[in-house]
Amino acid sequence: MDTRDISTWKEQVEAELKAGPLRAQELEARTGIEEKALSPLLEAMVEEGRVLLTRKERYALPETLGMLRGRLQANARGFGFVLPEQEGEADIFIPPDRMGGALHGDTVFVRLTNAERREGEIARVLTHVNDVIVGTFEQEGDATYVVPDEKRICMDVYVSRADRAGARPDDKVVVRITQWPSRGRNPRGRVIENLGNKEDIGTDVKSLIRQHRLDEEFPQNVLAAAAQLPSSVQERDLAGRRDLRHLNAFTIDGATAKDFDDAVSLEEIPSGWRLGVHIADVSHYVQDGSLLDREAFKRATSVYLLDRVLPMLPEALSNGLCSLNPDVDRLTFTCSIDLDAEGRLLSYDIYPSVIHSRARLVYEDVTRLIETGDEAGFAPEVARDLRAMAALSEKLTALRFRRGALDLDIDEAVIRLDERGVPVAIEREERGIANRMIEEFMLKANECVAEFARLHEIPILYRVHEDPDPEKIQDFDAFLINLGYRLRTGKGKLHPKALQAVLGKAKGKPEEGLISRLMLRSLQKARYCPQPLGHFGLAAPDYCHFTSPIRRYPDLFTHRALHLYFAGKSTERLRKRAEEYGVHCSEKERQAMEAERDVDDLKKAQYMAGHVGEKYEGVISSVTNFGLFVELPNTVEGLIHISNLDDDFYTFVEKSYLLIGQRKKKVYRLGDPIRIVVSAADMATRRVDFLVDDEKDPGYTVGAEPVPRDREPHSGKREDKGREKTGGKKKKPPKGRAKGEKKRENSRI
Repeated sequence: MDTRDISTWKEQVEAELKAGPLRAQELEARTGIEEKALSPLLEAMVEEGRVLLTRKERYALPETLGMLRGRLQANARGFGFVLPEQEGEADIFIPPDRMGGALHGDTVFVRLTNAERREGEIARVLTHVNDVIVGTFEQEGDATYVVPDEKRICMDVYVSRADRAGARPDDKVVVRITQWPSRGRNPRGRVIENLGNKEDIGTDVKSLIRQHRLDEEFPQNVLAAAAQLPSSVQERDLAGRRDLRHLNAFTIDGATAKDFDDAVSLEEIPSGWRLGVHIADVSHYVQDGSLLDREAFKRATSVYLLDRVLPMLPEALSNGLCSLNPDVDRLTFTCSIDLDAEGRLLSYDIYPSVIHSRARLVYEDVTRLIETGDEAGFAPEVARDLRAMAALSEKLTALRFRRGALDLDIDEAVIRLDERGVPVAIEREERGIANRMIEEFMLKANECVAEFARLHEIPILYRVHEDPDPEKIQDFDAFLINLGYRLRTGKGKLHPKALQAVLGKAKGKPEEGLISRLMLRSLQKARYCPQPLGHFGLAAPDYCHFTSPIRRYPDLFTHRALHLYFAGKSTERLRKRAEEYGVHCSEKERQAMEAERDVDDLKKAQYMAGHVGEKYEGVISSVTNFGLFVELPNTVEGLIHISNLDDDFYTFVEKSYLLIGQRKKKVYRLGDPIRIVVSAADMATRRVDFLVDDEKDPGYTVGAEPVPRDREPHSGKREDKGREKTGGKKKKPPKGRAKGEKKRENSRI
């Protein structure tokens, strides 16, 4: 049966049901679909949640029965919120006794019980997402159970003695659900993997890997497929490629990187400069639909945790055949960009190529060369080109900012671990001239490729960043007014230049980091999409990811589409899959970022556990009705719960981002400096707690402005019901980047 017929029939059924519930025979008569086709169609629609089957054997649309479909966001205290899929519908509060056996993340039908208060009950669970749960095995008397690590799954999983698989109390385990919860009954499961005692070295990170459902090992058949590939470029591979092996091309990466996606070259031409951005041609070896391709798509991105990397491709490709290692030939896709002396774009050319990297350079060394002129360790022609590249990148940056691109390249923390994986230091990462130079070149190549794809109607996955939500921008403007700034939006829609102007005024001031943080939270999240919707943060009409196919599937997809186009072959198959692939890659990117953030938070909590009782000076990074979040100079964020502000009764003023004491009128405001004492750190919840230190003691640790973090703001809304949306120089690279380092390329947006 043609899938187009099924889609049309489903639309017909939904159209008929808009008037009210109907029996199967009535639907058959009205739609003209024969019973033998209609029966499985209705079963599928019920399974998908598109229609419901009532007790009276009638089919109905959920909305006609007063129900909405959405995703449950549970809270550790037993209640939750359903986030409706229907656009414009506000979230629905679910009391603990109305959860209907649903777990955090489940797709559900919710029935409103109080429309005015937006309160409801779970009517049906459509899709369970937590079929496996990571937690701690416990025993009380004869009862054995697993306490989930994910605190929003607030029911223990009972495990029979026969299903414990040798697990002992305090072991971290993975349990598969065998019986879903129902009203008044906990889920049941069986242990399928024992990760080791919770105190064992490495168990903490391994537990998070399992919790986020990340793939740690490659299947044997995938490794075998990678092993069958040649170890070097073959003569037959050069057909149809431009030979660029004569160019002075080289890579610049972190000191511990092993996978080199990109190399750069620069030639002086009569009109100015020819910048070469040469990207590893992974698509030549990872063929569409192959075992390697299916595994790469499943993973969609490499995940960079502190002490390990979970790569998208097997090491034979990521560190070997596809990596642009020095002194060997490598297949590449080149974006050759001609620029005038001021960095303005004249033309570009995109084509398959082969290069021979002359050197493997390190960011810190290149920055030293550019800043001090010290050429030690550099070939003369490489040093010459690096100086010219640095000057060119400055001009490109200036042009990009002139058009309105936002400078949201936010610092991150470097967490140093010892041999046991224990954090010994947390420092602010410093990004030098070389890092910014390479990022600028990658941005330019990505823009050129995106424009080329749009003009030639090549189906790729664009990196889109849509205009901000007006309500969020209004809230951000209200915050700025409190700090003496104003967002000038004009009469039309917001242009990034208006935000850029605010960043410019705040540059170098104490509130600069805070404004950047809140601005980032006010913007939409970037995603992958087959339509060229533009990139607000970069003020770019066309943008895609082309420069990291070793670690990102969208880049590989783009390379594959370009190859088909240049070969004169049909790209229709890719066009049909682009929407699905964009959704999948965006979701996997979010999954990876959440895992990376959770590992960072775990190690930050572990580090601060050794500093309980110590005093620091921080900055109030968020104000909610349940307390203050304070960020320290080392980027650690902790909570001062409102119950510990015991010198007064404090009221939360949401629009002004402050808490104010009723009697003494003392104010705690977003962005204010504050002295704190570390009171507790819990690795299980990855939470750090602070207390206000009121002593007039000069011995505080004072540092630079706090670093914004890529996560949802602590809005404080509905916290009465419990919902929480969720510096020194580097002397050596942090442990854990040995298998590769991520280039950000404004990856936060």
